[in-house]
Amino acid sequence: MKAFITRRKSLLVAASAALALSLSACGGGGGGGTTAPSSESAPFTVAQNVSVSGSPTFDTIKANGKIRIGVKQDQPGLGFKDAATGEYSGFDIQIAQWIAASLGFSKDKIEYKPIPSANRESAITNGDIDYYVGTYSITDKRKQLIDFAGPYFVTGQGLLVKKSNTSINSEKDLSGKNVCSATGSTPIQNIKANFPGTKTTEFDTYSQCVEALKSGQVDAVTTDQAILIGYASQDTDNLKVVGQPFTVEKYGVGVKKGDAALRKFVNKMFTDGGSVWQKIYDSTLGQSGTKVTQPAVDNY
Repeated sequence: MKAFITRRKSLLVAASAALALSLSACGGGGGGGTTAPSSESAPFTVAQNVSVSGSPTFDTIKANGKIRIGVKQDQPGLGFKDAATGEYSGFDIQIAQWIAASLGFSKDKIEYKPIPSANRESAITNGDIDYYVGTYSITDKRKQLIDFAGPYFVTGQGLLVKKSNTSINSEKDLSGKNVCSATGSTPIQNIKANFPGTKTTEFDTYSQCVEALKSGQVDAVTTDQAILIGYASQDTDNLKVVGQPFTVEKYGVGVKKGDAALRKFVNKMFTDGGSVWQKIYDSTLGQSGTKVTQPAVDNY
């Protein structure tokens, strides 16, 4: 995985990384069963003879012979699709692959389905995907519709502006400004609820917001700082991340409501696979030089 965060941005990453919770690394890849290599570079293996009793999602996966995973495809370093090769890469993508491998499915049995933020709950509820891994913040409101495994990462909401912008240095400077984020995302809901006087613009994807920022349509883009640093690193001459994270966002794996068996399976995989998690982080987001430890799961 190529480094996506320049050394010059490392201090910005550290602000969000400091929010991460710690979990002592232990054990191997989790998931049960015997194992076989999944790929030369992956730090996990594909489990054999896996059974997840009581999971309707796993039954569907077995019947289909493949795993359909909801992802993001426009977030460098997290969930990104190379337009030339069609290959997916990033921290979230490798987490999604690790779950698939623990369930007994190799990369060639994965079908990635890019889902806009506003459609994530419906995609899970309707059975369009088997689970979702894509900077998906765990909230009480969403937990009324779906279940979450994890969290597997903790970050915070930040701001991306033009390099030439001197009027926005933190969230305290947003009054009267036009701020963009993905439709239905936690960050845009936070701006609407807690920043009166701030205008908002919404698109299906964060990359559309970034283009709107570059064209002068909006004054800032807001989402999790880890995502914004990825965009800034692609265009350091024109974009910059400002301020410090002003929320705490816990990323979870979205699964169908009531599928406690699958949720517990993934949580056990995270708990038992700390060394795998660390290797995935180190090869992706960790290329920034920032040290982050795995958060403890929430076994609700």
